[in-house]
Amino acid sequence: MFETPEIAWRAIAPELALVGGGVLTLLIDAFRPRVRRAILAFLTLASVGLASWFTFDLKDTRDVVMQGTLAVDGVALFGKLILLATCAMTVVISYHYLSHRRIHRGEYYPLILFCTAGMTLLAAANDLLLVFLALELLSLCLYVLAGFARRDDASQESALKYFLLGAFSSAFLLYGIALIYGATNTTNISAISQVAAAVNPRLMFFAMGLLAVGFGFKVAAVPFHMWTPDVYQGAPTSVTGYMAAGTKAAGFIALLRVFQVGLGPLQWDWRPVLWIVAVLTMTVGAVVAITQTDLKRLLAYSSIAHAGYVLIGVIAANRDGTAGALFYLLVYAFMTLGAFATIIASAPGGRERLHLNEWTGLGQRHPLFAGLMTLFLLSLAGIPPTAGFMGKFFVFSAAVEAGETGLVVVGVLTSAIAAFFYLKVIVAMWLQEPAPGDAGLGQSTALTFGLAVAAAVTVAVGVWPQGLIQLARNAGIFTG
Repeated sequence: MFETPEIAWRAIAPELALVGGGVLTLLIDAFRPRVRRAILAFLTLASVGLASWFTFDLKDTRDVVMQGTLAVDGVALFGKLILLATCAMTVVISYHYLSHRRIHRGEYYPLILFCTAGMTLLAAANDLLLVFLALELLSLCLYVLAGFARRDDASQESALKYFLLGAFSSAFLLYGIALIYGATNTTNISAISQVAAAVNPRLMFFAMGLLAVGFGFKVAAVPFHMWTPDVYQGAPTSVTGYMAAGTKAAGFIALLRVFQVGLGPLQWDWRPVLWIVAVLTMTVGAVVAITQTDLKRLLAYSSIAHAGYVLIGVIAANRDGTAGALFYLLVYAFMTLGAFATIIASAPGGRERLHLNEWTGLGQRHPLFAGLMTLFLLSLAGIPPTAGFMGKFFVFSAAVEAGETGLVVVGVLTSAIAAFFYLKVIVAMWLQEPAPGDAGLGQSTALTFGLAVAAAVTVAVGVWPQGLIQLARNAGIFTG
C-alpha cells in the first residue's frame, strides 16, 4: 500500500514561499489586469526574500526528509541561495527593460517564481523522480519565458527550438531513470549508491549515459549545446541572463548529487566519459566564440566554455571539487548577469546593441558603462583579481588534488583562448573610434542598482575570497 509521506513543512518552506508568491501574483494579474507592474515586482522580490529567510533558517539542519526524497544539506542550501539571488537580480534588471520592449505583462512574475521553485527543488532533490519533476517544472516555465516577446520572430523561434530539444533531453533523462530503477529497484539517490556496484554493470553504464545526456543538455555541455546560441540570441535578454545563471546552477547541483552520491561507487566508469565531455566543452566553447560578432551569441558560447570549467569540479569527485563547483556557480551567476545587464543598459528605447560594431568607442562616450562591461568580461576571462579568477583557481586546485592535472592544463589553455574574444569587445569599446550618431544608453534606477550589486560582488569576491571559499567548503558535503 502507498504510504503518505510525512510533510516536512520547514524543509519545503522556501518552495512554498515561491509557489505562494507565484499564485498570488498570478491571481492579482488575472483579476486586476491593470495593476501596476511595480506591485507585482515588489511581491516577487518579497517572495524571494521570504524564501531566502526560510533557507537561511535551515543552516544548522542536515537531514533527508519526505521519505528520503528531499535533502536538507549544505549543497542544497548553498545552491538555493545562488538561485534565489539569481531570481532577485533578474527581477531588478528586467523591470524597465520589459517596459521599453513593450512586453511588460503580468505573467512574467509568476513564471519567474514558479521556475525558481523548480530550480530550488532540483537543487535539493534526493530522488530521481523528483529530479525529473523539478526539471520539467523549470523547463516548462522557461519555454514560455523564451518566447515572451510574442511579436518577435526570433523570440518565438528560440522558444520552439528550446521546447523541441528540451523534450528530447527529458525523454533521455526519463529513460535513464527507468533503467536505473530496473537495475536497482529504487529511484532514491541514497539507496542507489548502496547497490550501484552490485548490479548489472552494462545496464548501469547505459543508464548513466542517458542521464548524462539529459543533464548535458540542461547545462549546455558539448555535444548537447547546439540549442544554446540560438535560444540565447532570440530570448529577451533578461530571460537569457536568468537561463544562463539559474538553469546552469540548478542543473549542475543536481548532476553533482546524482553522480557523486547515487553513482559515486561507479565513478571510475563515469569520470573518463565526463573527462572527454569537459575537454570538448571547454574547447568548443572557447574556439567557436572567437568567430562571433553578436554579443548574446558570444556570451552563449562563453557559457558553454564555463560549463566545462564547472565539470572539472564534478570530475574531481572530492569535497573541494564540490565546493569549487558551488563557488564557481555563485560567481558565474553574478558576472554573467552583470554582462547581460550591461547589454540591457546599452539599449536606448529597448533596442539593445548586439553587434560588436555598435560597441566601438563606447569607452570614450560612456566610460563608467564601458568600465562595468570591462569588469564583467575580465572576470569571465578569469583575470585577477576578479571573482572569475578565484572561481577557476578554486576548481583547478581541487582537480590537481584529485590527480586531474591534464584536465587543468586544458582548462588553462582554453582560458587563454577565451581571453581573446573577451578582449575583442574591450578593445572595440576603448581603442576604436566611436560610431557617429550615438543614441545614448537605456539606464534606469533599478538597472543601475542591479549593475552595482553585480560589480560589487565581482570585485569583493575577487579581492576577499576567503570567507566565501570557507563557506563553500563547509557546504560541500552531501547528506544521505
